[in-house]
This record gives sequence, structure tokens and C-alpha cells, in this order.
Amino acid sequence: MVRLDDFVAFGSRPWLLLTGLVILGRSCDLLSTRIATPNLVLEGNPIARRLGWKYGVPLNLAIGLAIGCWPLPAVAVTTTSLLVAARNLQSAWLMRTLGEHKYRAWMSDRLMESPRGLAWACFLGEAALFSIVGVALMWFTRWELVPFGVGLGMAAYGFAVAVFTSLSLWRLRH
Repeated sequence: MVRLDDFVAFGSRPWLLLTGLVILGRSCDLLSTRIATPNLVLEGNPIARRLGWKYGVPLNLAIGLAIGCWPLPAVAVTTTSLLVAARNLQSAWLMRTLGEHKYRAWMSDRLMESPRGLAWACFLGEAALFSIVGVALMWFTRWELVPFGVGLGMAAYGFAVAVFTSLSLWRLRH
């Protein structure tokens, strides 16, 4: 039984499983991003946008290989990555249909037409709800690795949505 604070040996069976999960999660995030915004025009994470595909893919592979030794972050990163991928795919069809620049202009127009603060409150509400479920899962799991890690991943996803959405909305308004 692997505990929250354990590490696993590089190349061991648990490492292979955890590394496989992290690489699966990161691959889903990268693939869904590629589908939604192949030129990264709509990428919300400024670091990922700056790295681009050339450096982002190898960096994600290296992270997956390294993080597989530490079970808690491996489960959390996998969870967060899968949630981000799901969010990307939710609107990817529209992004690809309109094109990245037209979608950004269309979405910007919709945000500017909305009452000031309404969109931001809705996005933060979404982030808070994910975070609440994640924190509750962490709180009630009695420090069991997988449910605690999933809860941590959900809370991290909520935090990421709040931060990157707020950055985007702030840039749009200023």
C-alpha cells in the first residue's frame, strides 16, 4: 500500500503505472488543446503558449517521467489534466468551426456585452464548485492516496480555472 508521503522507485511497477497515468492525462490535455487551438491562440496558460508545441510536448513528457516517482502529485496532475482536457473538448468543436481568431473575437464580444462581473462571477463559481468538491474529498478520505490525490487535482483544477480565466478577463477589460 502506497501512502501519501511515499516515493516509488524509478522503473518499478508502481512507477510504470503512475507514469503511464500522468502521461495519459497530460497527453489528453495536449491533444484536446491541439484540437481546440492548434496555433495556441486560445491557450489560457501564458507559459504553455510561450513554450509552444516544440518545447511543451517534451517538457510534459519529462514531467510525466519524473513525477511518476511521487504518487500524490502523479494522481493530482493526472486528475487536473483530465479535467482540463474535458473543458477543452467542451468548446473545441466551436473553436475549430469558427477558427481560433474568429472564436476569440466572438467570445470577446460576448464577454464585453455581458454585465460587468457576471461572466467573471460565473467562471469563478465554476472554479469554486470544483474546488469545494476537491477539498471535501481530501478532507473526508482520511489521507488515502488516490481519493486524496483526486481531490487535490480537482482543487488544483478549480484554482487554475480561477487564475487563468481571471487573467484572460482582466486582459480583455484593460
